[in-house]
Amino acid sequence: MVVLSFFLKRSYQFIIVMLVISFIGFSIQDALGDPIHQLVGESVGLAEREKLREKLGLNDPFLTQYVRFVKNALTGDLGTSYFFKKPVMAVILDRFPATLELTLAASFIVIFLSIPLGIYCAVYPKHVLARTIMTFSIIGISMPVFLTGILLIYIFPVQLGLLYSFGRGETLMLFGFWETNFLTQDGLLHIILPAISLASIMLPLFIRLIRGRMVEVLSEEYIHFAKARGLTKNRILYVHAFRNTLIPIVSVAGVQFATMIAYTILTETVFQWPGMGFMFIEAVTHSDIPLIVAYLVFVGFVFMVTNTVVDILYLMIDPTVQLVKQKF
Repeated sequence: MVVLSFFLKRSYQFIIVMLVISFIGFSIQDALGDPIHQLVGESVGLAEREKLREKLGLNDPFLTQYVRFVKNALTGDLGTSYFFKKPVMAVILDRFPATLELTLAASFIVIFLSIPLGIYCAVYPKHVLARTIMTFSIIGISMPVFLTGILLIYIFPVQLGLLYSFGRGETLMLFGFWETNFLTQDGLLHIILPAISLASIMLPLFIRLIRGRMVEVLSEEYIHFAKARGLTKNRILYVHAFRNTLIPIVSVAGVQFATMIAYTILTETVFQWPGMGFMFIEAVTHSDIPLIVAYLVFVGFVFMVTNTVVDILYLMIDPTVQLVKQKF
């Protein structure tokens, strides 16, 4: 019953949030320009423009247009791109693998480095290396991602002649629709610098989060009891302490993963990475209103799915959390 109640509650929240996001996205399209002008340009007369406006339903009341938009969205139809001349969902899904793989690569870097570095800084706070790590974490938080990307390009491709500064390189098609970087050497070499640049946003944050939470957990009574029982240091750190450190970190990690997808706009622009972020810049440049609105709705959808997955992982790490919430 608790699991069913959880999914019903999340489904209700999912629907409400998506309706709000779609309403905001649909509302701002009038501020982005006249769709008729984007479709036909200056050469078509006013009479023809008015006929096309009537045919497309642009003269209908706002709520009528919004309801029609939602009905079409439920079938996967979010309109047709003015610039790419094909359905916007086809354009987004074509670019989504590049963005997701870049985000996954950056997330791997964050996880692989932040956990050992955060734990080390918590266990040996006065060590020179720990202080150096914390100093660099402050610099990392303060440094904009586009500046990090430009610096990486200057150091590696320009000065050292290593790695690549733009594009995805050689990719391999999987299942007939998923183009991946992970299965070719050239693709992996192309993704390294963009992934490091994107990871630089979250890596310092997670090092500090893990360190702060680990320091707090290590002062708990059950940790002192574990030491008194003679358990090994590694077992205390990585089994008892780190498990409880993960509980709040997982919640933050889910939100930050979705945030990284949004942050790819800057990273993909610097590295000319052909993902959704670079697509969004192209859509803004060409005033491609349907694609801009669809991008906002799709990113909102990704945020909601990610948060739902995080809640499930939260329950898996500590099943008592949701049960406690149910009592209150």
